[in-house]
Amino acid sequence: MDSRSRPKLLSTHPHTPPYATLALSKRFTRLENRMVTLAEVAQHAGVSASTVSYVLSGKRSISAGTRQRVERSIQELGYHPNAGARALASSRSNIIALMIPLRTDMYVPVMMEIAIAVATSARTHGYDVLLLTGEEGPDAVRRVTGSGLADAMILMDVQLDDERLPLLRSGDQPSVLIGLPADTTGLTCVDLDFAATGALCAEHLAALGHRDIAVIGEAPAVYERHTGFAVLTLDGLRSRAKELGVRVLHRPCEGGYDAMAVTLARIFDERPGTTGFVVQNESAVEPLLALLRQQGRAVPEDVSVLAVCPDQVATQASVRLTSVAIPAQEMGRRAVEYLVAKLAGQETDEVVLLAPELTVRASSGPAPAGS
Repeated sequence: MDSRSRPKLLSTHPHTPPYATLALSKRFTRLENRMVTLAEVAQHAGVSASTVSYVLSGKRSISAGTRQRVERSIQELGYHPNAGARALASSRSNIIALMIPLRTDMYVPVMMEIAIAVATSARTHGYDVLLLTGEEGPDAVRRVTGSGLADAMILMDVQLDDERLPLLRSGDQPSVLIGLPADTTGLTCVDLDFAATGALCAEHLAALGHRDIAVIGEAPAVYERHTGFAVLTLDGLRSRAKELGVRVLHRPCEGGYDAMAVTLARIFDERPGTTGFVVQNESAVEPLLALLRQQGRAVPEDVSVLAVCPDQVATQASVRLTSVAIPAQEMGRRAVEYLVAKLAGQETDEVVLLAPELTVRASSGPAPAGS
C-alpha cells in the first residue's frame, strides 16, 4: 500500500508503538460514546463513590483538596450527573418555571430578552428553565406546584391585582415577581421603578419648557388588565406633571401606522398646543415619527419625543430618541439571584426597584417660542 493512502493514527510519543496509539484511540472513542459513571469518577479521583456524591450535592463538607481532585476528574472524564437520579436523591427537579404570558398587545422582544436573561442566569446556578407562555393565570401556578414540575417560579406580566398572588402567598414554593402589584406583602418583587420613570419623563420635558404633553400608551387592553408597569408609569408622570404645572393627555394606542394616525389626530384635535410626547409603546414609535414628518412638524424643533423603551429601539429609530431604558437583563438576573437565595433557605421577601436612567439624544429640545 502506498504510504500516502495509509490511515493516519493519532500522533504520540516517538517510542510508543502505533498499535498502542490505536488502542488508546479506541479506548477514548468508547468513553466518548457512552455515559461515564459516578464509580468511574471515584476510581479516577482515588476516592469513594459517596465522596463524589457529596461533592456534587454539597450535603457534606469535603476538604478543598479532595473537592478539587474530584472536580478535576469530573471535567477530564466528561461526567454529567443523571438529572432524574439527581432529582430523586434531592427531591428537587433543578428547574425554575418562568411564567411569561405572550400576549398580542405586548412588545414580545422585551419579554424574551428578560426570559433569556433568566435562563442564562439560572444555568450559572445549576438550574434549567421551564417556559410557560399561556394565559392560564392561577391554573398555571396550581399545575406547577401540584405536579412538582419545578422547584420555584418567576412570574412576569404582573397586574396590580394579579389573581396568581393569593396562591403564591398561601403556598410554600419559592417565587419572585418581575413586576409590581398593588400589595407586595409576603412577596419578592424586582422591577424598574416605573412610577419614578414617569416622573423623570415629566421633569425632562418640563425643564425644556413644555407645558402640554401627550402620553401615547400601550394598547387599551393593557390598562384594562391593570398591568403594573403601564399604570405605574402613567401615575408617576401625572403626579409629577401636576406638581410642575404641566398638562397631560393620555391616549392608549394599539400601535402600527393606522392606529397611530387616528390617535395623533385626536391628540392635536383635543390639545392643539401639544409640544411634547412620551411614548410607552414600542410599536408606535416609528409610525409617530413618520406622521410628524408628514405633517411638517420637525423633531425636536417643533415637538419633542421621549420614549420608555429598550436602547436598541431608541437608537435605531429614524430620529435617535431621548429615552428611559428597560433594564431587561438586570431584571432577569436579579430575579434569579433572589430565587436561588430563597431555595437556599434565605428570607428575601422584599421589593427591589431599579432606578430609571434617562439618556438625552436628538429627539428632545426646548419648547418652541410662544407655546
